[in-house]
Amino acid sequence: MANKGNKKRRQFSLEEKMKVVEAVDSGKRKGDVAKEFGITPSTLSTFLKDRVKFEEKVREATVGPQRKRMRNALYDDIDKAVFAWFQEIHAKNILVTGSVIRKKALNLANMLGYNNFQASVGWLNRFRDRHGIALKAVCREDSDRLMNGLGIDKVNEWHAGEIIKLIADYSPDDIFNADETGVFFQLLPQHTLAAKGDHCRGGKKAKQRLTALFCCNASGTEKMRPLIVGRSANPRCLKNVHSLPCDYRANQWAWMTQDLFNEWLIQVDTRMKQAERRILLLIDNCSAHNMLPRLERIQVGYLPSKCTAVLQPLNLGIIHTMKVLYRSHLLKQILLKLNSNEDQGKVDIKQAIDMIAAAWWSVKQSTVVKCWQKAGIIPMELTDSNTEAAAIEPDIAIEKLWHSVAIATCVPNEINFQDFVTADDDLIISQELMDTEVIQGMVASENTDEAGSEDEGEASLPQQPKITITEAISSAQKLRWFLSTCVGVPDAIFGQLNGIDEYLMRRVTQTLVDSKITDFLQTK
Repeated sequence: MANKGNKKRRQFSLEEKMKVVEAVDSGKRKGDVAKEFGITPSTLSTFLKDRVKFEEKVREATVGPQRKRMRNALYDDIDKAVFAWFQEIHAKNILVTGSVIRKKALNLANMLGYNNFQASVGWLNRFRDRHGIALKAVCREDSDRLMNGLGIDKVNEWHAGEIIKLIADYSPDDIFNADETGVFFQLLPQHTLAAKGDHCRGGKKAKQRLTALFCCNASGTEKMRPLIVGRSANPRCLKNVHSLPCDYRANQWAWMTQDLFNEWLIQVDTRMKQAERRILLLIDNCSAHNMLPRLERIQVGYLPSKCTAVLQPLNLGIIHTMKVLYRSHLLKQILLKLNSNEDQGKVDIKQAIDMIAAAWWSVKQSTVVKCWQKAGIIPMELTDSNTEAAAIEPDIAIEKLWHSVAIATCVPNEINFQDFVTADDDLIISQELMDTEVIQGMVASENTDEAGSEDEGEASLPQQPKITITEAISSAQKLRWFLSTCVGVPDAIFGQLNGIDEYLMRRVTQTLVDSKITDFLQTK
């Protein structure tokens, strides 16, 4: 009896608890799972009851999966400030020793007003355990060490080594690349020179920018729904809008953050789980990407640091093509307003979202494939010369469009269409924290993630009246009549219009059916 009373109680890490829960989720009997892991039925019941709590901890990366308890730090705000700083350093692949972390902790503690805090070795060990940090391996991956510059030998070495291992078990349909870009969505041609090279770290111009995340696969057969981040959480132009061609989020600077990126990743992981797919996702190591959630169906591969300009497919022409198409939409709108003697009103967020999404879906599969080939991730193949020639023709049309608008709006001669397209290429897309900003984040309770007010940065455009389903059907009928008076309209256009008609009629029919049923029930 004495021996039984002195039996040491077994401690389970969060990772071990997750394995137990997953075993139950797989369909195994609870009794069999308890025997397999050597636990009592009551312990198993406790794991299942607390699953939401530790799943959330692991997903948010607030503790390491090897942690056996979820006890909070004594100086919780110091702990959060140091960890936020560590995440930034970790993303930049800077080697950090324990003594460096202790010194930084003391500095941040003083800034927070703690004069008695001691960054002891014991505190450091507890800090490492809380966040699952192994100081002997603070760099992201060995592949990050392959390239400190853009030497061709290092690029070839990565092509011959790391990437072959990453893509070995995946088809081009299941290899994806995701990347963000900044967009000055209200930029006019005559203001190109002022915007060129602007990093837009804050201030008035932060209200005129968006950050867009794009993701596509190597075969060019799948482009994911864009994620667009603005500054205004509830812009006036989105009132009564319930469907958009993208996902829209907002924060104070219209930047990508860890929380937003992880939310997007979890959504993609859920879709892949539902489709019973496993994918490889290649990303860079910007600060928004450096602490990922627990993923079941996505293997993440990091592109070598400082080499995304030559190794990231989206950076090799895909995003540029999207911007060419987006700026072309803007030029067409400007030309139409000039022709009708209308003022050049500012673009609002909804118009920008619609045009960005339309530009993204219009990027051709052949363009996507060529950029993946240029990155050296999938093999080069022979291209059709006719396809190449056809791709040049739209560029000529766009140049003519630019020339017309440039003359009418007095654009300086030294500015060309490519300057207009690339004016926002240098925008900061994720936050780089300084010590003062870390402290502000602790004191202001996540102020850096708060969105701007609904009116800030939004163009002063009249609110659009709500359109009824009957009006929408009438407009579609008018559009069909207009197209029937035109010459040479492609069959695909009529096919798309048929799809719109079908959707509208299905909506109005369902509405009428529901109202009839309601009337019938009320008379009973």
